[in-house]
Amino acid sequence: MWHIIRLLVSAIVIFETAFAGLFNGILFRPVEMPEAVTGDYTQYVDPFIGTGGTPWTCGMVSPAATVPFGAVRLGPDTSFVGGAYIVKTNTSNYYYEQRHIRGFSHSRLSGTGAEDYGIFRVTPVTGKKNVDIIPYSHTNEIATPGYYALYLQTMNCLVELTADTHTGVHRYTFNNSKDARLYLDVTSVVAGRWSSGGFVDYDEDTGLITGGCTIHGAFSDRYDGLPVYFAATADRPVKSYEISGDESDLGIDLNFGEMKNESIELKLAVSFVSVENAKLNLEAETDGLTFDDVRNNAVADWEERLSSIRINSTDDEIMTVFYTALYHSMIMPTDFTDVNGEYLGFDKETHVADGYTYRTDMSLWDTCRNTHSLYTLIAHDVQSDCLNSLVEMAKVGGSLPRWPQGAGYTSSMQGDPANIVITESYLKGFTDFDVETAYEYMKLSSDGSVRKDGRSWVNEYNEYGYIPNDISNGDESVSRTVEYSWEDAAIASLAEALGKTEDAQKYGEKAMYYKNVFNPETKYFQARNSDGSFDDHFSPYITSFYDAIMIDKYADCYCEGSARQWRWNALQDIDGMIELFGSKEYFVSELEDFMEDASLTRAAVDPGHGFWVGNQHDIHTPYLFANAGRADLTQKWVRWTLKNRFSDDINGLDGNDDGGTLSSWYVFSAMGFYPLAGTDKYWLGSPNVDSAELALSNGKTLKITAANQSDKNVYVKAVTLNGKELDGCYITHEELMNGGELVFIMSATV
Repeated sequence: MWHIIRLLVSAIVIFETAFAGLFNGILFRPVEMPEAVTGDYTQYVDPFIGTGGTPWTCGMVSPAATVPFGAVRLGPDTSFVGGAYIVKTNTSNYYYEQRHIRGFSHSRLSGTGAEDYGIFRVTPVTGKKNVDIIPYSHTNEIATPGYYALYLQTMNCLVELTADTHTGVHRYTFNNSKDARLYLDVTSVVAGRWSSGGFVDYDEDTGLITGGCTIHGAFSDRYDGLPVYFAATADRPVKSYEISGDESDLGIDLNFGEMKNESIELKLAVSFVSVENAKLNLEAETDGLTFDDVRNNAVADWEERLSSIRINSTDDEIMTVFYTALYHSMIMPTDFTDVNGEYLGFDKETHVADGYTYRTDMSLWDTCRNTHSLYTLIAHDVQSDCLNSLVEMAKVGGSLPRWPQGAGYTSSMQGDPANIVITESYLKGFTDFDVETAYEYMKLSSDGSVRKDGRSWVNEYNEYGYIPNDISNGDESVSRTVEYSWEDAAIASLAEALGKTEDAQKYGEKAMYYKNVFNPETKYFQARNSDGSFDDHFSPYITSFYDAIMIDKYADCYCEGSARQWRWNALQDIDGMIELFGSKEYFVSELEDFMEDASLTRAAVDPGHGFWVGNQHDIHTPYLFANAGRADLTQKWVRWTLKNRFSDDINGLDGNDDGGTLSSWYVFSAMGFYPLAGTDKYWLGSPNVDSAELALSNGKTLKITAANQSDKNVYVKAVTLNGKELDGCYITHEELMNGGELVFIMSATV
């Protein structure tokens, strides 16, 4: 039934797309668009990658103009014909298959499954028309890092957008209009969500527009809403203005009069603290600067970040996919700190970040697996900011968050992924945060002493050594048990590093609880009841996506997947996990069957129960072959995934990017190594680039060379680091950070 429902929804999307395509083909003609302004690395980034495809398995990203880790992501909000909100097609508020624009809002989440932000939407209007959705064509649309442009043919208006950290800058060029207007929707939010408390003011003496509201998005509504404020100014005088609506649907219509081939530049800065701070952000970031100045600064910011990894490849698609992936990995976490150092804390009070930048919007359940590992190599400042921010969130809110968004807990997903990030960072030499406080909060959650974002069924987990399925009524009992034990292993590792021997032993024992839900008969992690019996109502081939609408439940004990997809998740004890299968040979055969059962198409309507890199819990599985003595199969399947699960088209991601998680998988794997999350180790894989040069955060350089690399030469004969051959399947963070040259000798045969 669920399969049928998804097919029907796809049919709706296809019909709308076909209708809009035919309509647009008649209505629109190509026009000369502005020339792209890019540099050595931004030239390879295509922000449209991952913006289309199957609605629920698309990348959920946006071509919005932004700077690295900025608070503003200024971009188009698309819509179906008639503006109907029929189906969740892209939570970033932009879906490539839609052919109508609602306007251009100032922020959105990147790659997630949750709709939030969509703040302060600006829509151009001409004449006496009411504000409405606007048809558009991709023919007249371009996007590069820090810049977006679209020609709206129905009103002869060129829209250009750029951004700084807290400020969006618009340029609207009207070719011929008696009444060129900009409508600023003060209470806008992503489709299907709502706002409250809207207010707006226009200062006739200065032309400054100020206002704000409280948004209630998919996440922000979970903590009673997120207040947001703005200050805006235009470079042309307003002929007239009109404020209309109420506190939940409020806007201001700015009329600039007759315009012929003339432009309006609108600068709008946001703050989550106050209108006064929005004014400070506006002045600090754009005072005296033109649209082109801000755009050039944005390009320079992206060039600096992207140049941290310099790859070479004769394959243009690899260059595009790689740098777009690196770009996507640097959109979130969000800079939540105003230029004066103030930010809105989890207590809805104003705080000051002293010596760091407070960041939020961390998709930790996802990004703990690889994205934060990437920051430890090339973005020490961002990773350090995240660590300090997590500690401050815990101090104010009472626990470490698992998915902090804006100014609150979202309680999204499960477990304590912050444990993985904190422990891994400390093991890699990050000491510029309050690790002792972080450690205490890690223990509190494991011991069952926190409520907000704490572990569900933690008391039962601690009593039984697993979460009994009968007591928890399913409720992801297996996946929670497996993840809690992984996160307890992180506590044990950090305890050992901090010299806390007794704690290391205690949590080290809890790290083995994952074995308690492994059924030796079926060789799967399986639901277990309080009397110790395994639930025989079991099928490894049914995913929780289908199970959600079935009366007879099979997979409600798993989070976002099937028993097969949760079968490989004891990252803290990989050798022990392999032993549970009885032999390395059996483990390898089962793992290869799992890989071979991957969907035949990328971002499929039904990703199935086999390998799906587009979801997080089995994202690491190609690398596990190496632990069982089959590094050649790791190399084979890593290269297969790089080639078949990523591309340079709108359907170029195999699922939600989740704050850069899929993208980070590509960046690491393309270079030939991949993090074992929660540790200081990286698996060795099979690079698909000819060479890479990493500008490491400590000032050193790591050069990677893949000798004889090609589509056919996917196997690694040997790996050397500074001339010394490496044994085993890992390389350590310390070895990488020492710099030098990592050489892969590639071959077509094992």
